[in-house]
Amino acid sequence: MRLPAGVRERVAAVHGGAALPERLRLYDGWAARYEQDVAALEYRAPHLAAASLAFAFPAPPAGARLLDVACGTGLVARELHRRGFRCLHGVDGSAGMLEQARSTGLYRQLRPCVLGREPLPAPAEHYDAVTLVGALGEGQVPSAAVPELLRVTKPGGFLCLTTRSNPSNLRYKAELEAALERLERQGAWQRVLAQEVERWERATSEEESTQGTGYISGVVYVYRKCPVPPLQES
Repeated sequence: MRLPAGVRERVAAVHGGAALPERLRLYDGWAARYEQDVAALEYRAPHLAAASLAFAFPAPPAGARLLDVACGTGLVARELHRRGFRCLHGVDGSAGMLEQARSTGLYRQLRPCVLGREPLPAPAEHYDAVTLVGALGEGQVPSAAVPELLRVTKPGGFLCLTTRSNPSNLRYKAELEAALERLERQGAWQRVLAQEVERWERATSEEESTQGTGYISGVVYVYRKCPVPPLQES
């Protein structure tokens, strides 16, 4: 099955080597048809990330305050809402994407922020959970920005991150996983899961396809910030 016309070009443009202002302009222009395009790509990261976070979460999530970083049009928020998360805040660098996210009515707060260029607009230890789905990749959010996600997470809170495993992202993935492991060795967080998923989304080229399947793979990670509060005795 062929991808609809223009999808490959739009994906290639935002993942290319454009400077930040141009990349944000591309995202603004893509926002109105973004969900249509990722549906054609069979993009599963929002579903997989939300399911993994909900599985790890130790209590009913309705009262948990969650920050959706690089929230895009709100795909992750929809999946989280289905799983009982209600107090959702979002940030994104693209005004066009934020406009689409606002139209969902799922976020209590939305703010502009380009993670990696500026700090998150939140105080330390503010959120019970933080997600960053789809933006940890080559030419997107630098792996050096991960500690900023930890800064705004409460002790014992959860962080859910994803990245792709396609050939053009392998250098970035290795760099990211080194940063994740370094933080774990330092005692900043504990890994809850790291799951490689084969059919993450449809490949946009044969070179990117995993073993000729027509799809690329990806990984979802869930961490818990230390110190983890002790279990309460009943």
